[in-house]
Amino acid sequence: MTKLTDTFDIYNGVKIPKVAFGTWQIPASDAKQAVHDAIDIGYRHIDTALAYANEKEVGEAVRDSGVKREDLFVTSKLPGQTKNYDDTLRDFDTTMKNLDIDYLDLYLVHAPWPWSEIGSNYDKQNQDVWRAMEKIYNSGRVKAIGVSNFNVHDLENVLKTATIKPMVDQIQYYIGYTEPKITKFAQDHDILVEAYSPLATGGLVNNQDILKIAQKYNVSVPQLAIQFVVQNGVLPLPKAVHKAHIEDNAKLDFEISAEDMKTLNVMPDTAPTHSHNSTQG
Repeated sequence: MTKLTDTFDIYNGVKIPKVAFGTWQIPASDAKQAVHDAIDIGYRHIDTALAYANEKEVGEAVRDSGVKREDLFVTSKLPGQTKNYDDTLRDFDTTMKNLDIDYLDLYLVHAPWPWSEIGSNYDKQNQDVWRAMEKIYNSGRVKAIGVSNFNVHDLENVLKTATIKPMVDQIQYYIGYTEPKITKFAQDHDILVEAYSPLATGGLVNNQDILKIAQKYNVSVPQLAIQFVVQNGVLPLPKAVHKAHIEDNAKLDFEISAEDMKTLNVMPDTAPTHSHNSTQG
């Protein structure tokens, strides 16, 4: 059973709600209402990014929610194309102005490369960026720092020079695509893994093999897919716009048996036509 208020522990002692509400691909015009609905339903962890162009609306929803700031966990991300120390500090300031909140709970480097150059090597620049992330963390304006879309090589590169190791790695992760090499490396180094697109952006919702298992628990495929992620010790970020879907994704009051988890963990890719991050094999 998973409640929206259940938490994982980040290695620095910060508690992070086990299920986040993702806002990727939610246009600014819909973001405030979607986040407001999510908080109203009980989500306490909201994930956004400067690149999503909806931080202002997310911040408004957080401020207007009526929920105490310390009871909400807000994540944002540094754009992938930002690859030097000074620009990292500048973009963080932009994010804080956009959100208009006193502090951020988690700040991530969105990608190890600019999105227009996926797979290119920015090792030296990422070390430079990470120095700025450490400065931001030490300023007290952020409770935790981490990365996103980093594979084992990218993590090893940052760890070579880091004085504070990443606390989180947010990667593409869903049933049949669980990034075992990255996940094991991260977990072996006390780095919490977060799963973006835990429903493969809807790509797995019609998977008949998952449906058969979901029916055993009288739950939907999305509910099973989200609970699967949590039971693997990974933090899912389901995204939805319609309130009914946001609410359905939060109904995780069941536990998948060890036998069914074993079956789910050895399934082949359950959304093979879904776009994949080619650098994360």
